[in-house]
Amino acid sequence: MSVPAIDRDTLDGLLKRRFFFAPAFDIYGGVSGLYDYGPPGCALQANVIDVWRKHFVLEEDMLEVDCTMLTPYEVLKTSGHVDKFADWMCRDPATGEIFRVDHLVEEVLESRLKGDKEARGETAEPFAGAEEKKRKKKVKEIKAVKLDDAVVAEYEAILAKIDGYSGPELGSLMQKYNIVNPATGGPLSEPLEFNLMFETAIGPSGQLKGYLRPETAQGQFLNFNKLLESNNTKMPFASASIGKSFRNEISPRSGLLRVREFLMAEIEHFVDPRDKSHPRFPDVANTKLRLLSKGTQHEGRTEVTEITIGEAVQTGLVDNETLGYFLARIYMFLIKVGVDHNRLRFRQHMSNEMAHYAADCWDAELQTSYGWIECVGCADRSAYDLTVHSNRTNEKLVVRQTLAEPLTVEAFEVELDKKKFGPKFKKDGKKIEQFLTSRTQCELEDLANELSEKLKVTVDVEGVGASVEIEKDIISIEKKTRQEHIREYTPNVIEPSFGIGRILYSLIEHNFWIRPESDQRAVLSFPPVIAPTKVLLVPLSNNEAFEPMINELSRLLRRAGIPAKVDDSSATIGRRYARNDELGTPFGVTVDFQSVQDRTVTLRERDSTKQVRGTVEEVIGAVRRMVGQDAVSWEEGTKGLASFEAASE
Repeated sequence: MSVPAIDRDTLDGLLKRRFFFAPAFDIYGGVSGLYDYGPPGCALQANVIDVWRKHFVLEEDMLEVDCTMLTPYEVLKTSGHVDKFADWMCRDPATGEIFRVDHLVEEVLESRLKGDKEARGETAEPFAGAEEKKRKKKVKEIKAVKLDDAVVAEYEAILAKIDGYSGPELGSLMQKYNIVNPATGGPLSEPLEFNLMFETAIGPSGQLKGYLRPETAQGQFLNFNKLLESNNTKMPFASASIGKSFRNEISPRSGLLRVREFLMAEIEHFVDPRDKSHPRFPDVANTKLRLLSKGTQHEGRTEVTEITIGEAVQTGLVDNETLGYFLARIYMFLIKVGVDHNRLRFRQHMSNEMAHYAADCWDAELQTSYGWIECVGCADRSAYDLTVHSNRTNEKLVVRQTLAEPLTVEAFEVELDKKKFGPKFKKDGKKIEQFLTSRTQCELEDLANELSEKLKVTVDVEGVGASVEIEKDIISIEKKTRQEHIREYTPNVIEPSFGIGRILYSLIEHNFWIRPESDQRAVLSFPPVIAPTKVLLVPLSNNEAFEPMINELSRLLRRAGIPAKVDDSSATIGRRYARNDELGTPFGVTVDFQSVQDRTVTLRERDSTKQVRGTVEEVIGAVRRMVGQDAVSWEEGTKGLASFEAASE
């Protein structure tokens, strides 16, 4: 579907002028990918986080934690971030310019498709505003060159799968389609992996290597046992964390959409791997979502299917009820904070995108003038994180469930002849024993077969130099039957992960429009619950007679917990309202000479500019009904108040 036309120059100018956010250190020239939030931006972010906390932490009875941003090397080595948390980059040897490969391929192919449309006499959607100038500088001008229909189909299929290509595959695409430095035409290097974490040293010695965390999740996994105890050892349960994370992006761009320091809100829902049903799933089963399946993407298409989450789980499109439940809850949250339903889709990760341990993964993507932007990820991560940290530290991160009836279990067990094992392996004995006893049943079965065939097993143990050979007279690996009264298992994890900055920018775009009667009057139609300021107080003039009532209204609104601002400048009423429409302020209260006489004031609604009149107490009551988590509509909130016809703004 097409994106509603947005004049991004106007929007960017508004956001900068009203200081929603701005480049950090700009008087020193700025640093790409770093931004400061101003007063309205801070308030908007705080309100979105407040809705998030109430929607998830409070309603789902989650356990919130706040973990350190500095993370030791060993933790992120174990989690896989040191080895795999990377993007692919290429370099121009002549100029030294660096490109992120997937973005370069995407932009070049998109520009060629636009040139093809121009050559065919079709209207290509233009890039918007300032980004058009940057993009043209990057990809030169769009050349009107007609492509073969087969080539157009190839390009469109590649763009539909652009998130799923590996580095070598992207390199092959660059060679096949002659993708070079768009500005100079010079050749580029082969794609290279670039680790996105910021490295640092912890402590004055510099010997303890660490990183600024790339996500908030690891602290939740490492505190699993404490969280389980906090929940009285009951399963399932969820933890949540809100905090800053850091990624050393190759080419930060698009404002808040790709930055190096950002706010995340993450949930880790721990669930029994044998039972991923959710008790509240029936409450959301009829929620309709727009889903883009991996099968559709593999075919090179991007059409979405709108079905209920109940049907998606029932047909196996979504792996399980708990994952489906959170997809529906994510949808409800995004709609609540002002996202446009028609510009929201859930895209399933393709097979080559997902980690080997993941059962299923979906991204909530929001359509902006920059394209579809991943704002929330929701993955079934299986038991990977708890398992790898447990294996590395020898700390059990498990749930112990008392069984109503004893369970007969057949399992492989390792037994060592300690009299022979200890003297042979000496100081390495403990590491080797821990390695053997931490193997999975599948791994033990393979070792048992090897022992039977070769009369010895050969294993590679971290921290022990050479491969270790253990003869049959020292070790036995046999399947044995035993009675279990306690079931011990490692929980699986369903992880919704929210990029708050991306959500903020997307909902700003979704709620930005310009009044048709004047191209100078921009409006941000934020839902009242997230609006930075809820009420604008406007005295008709600077007459001192209005001051006592303005002060009283301010006091009553503060007491009700409703943020309000006073604009007593000399500008006209219409101009003062317009300035605050830009800030997304949903309501305005005007104090005039009649107010001084009978304590009645007018209440204005931002989007329609409709006004009603009532007593101070009636208007405050109406505002309270329209700004909370369970806010009612303007019509419902102002029921009983008299309609007021104001002069044209």
